[in-house]
Amino acid sequence: MTANKHQGIRAALCWNNELASLARQHNDANILAIPARYVPEAVALSMVQTFLETPFEGGRHQKRVDKIHCRLKTLN
Repeated sequence: MTANKHQGIRAALCWNNELASLARQHNDANILAIPARYVPEAVALSMVQTFLETPFEGGRHQKRVDKIHCRLKTLN
């Protein structure tokens, strides 16, 4: 997935509510990627609701999130 190559983007590929919740809680994901071929619409809608309502836990997970960064390339 190329979304994670951009500064400030933390995308997570999820196919159920548990993964959507964990992506927010542990990785502070701010993009939810849903594989439409494998996830029924009702489940996808439920996942979006879960993703939006789940806060980032911080604490022990913050160190890992702080290490995620994108190096900006200079054009020469």
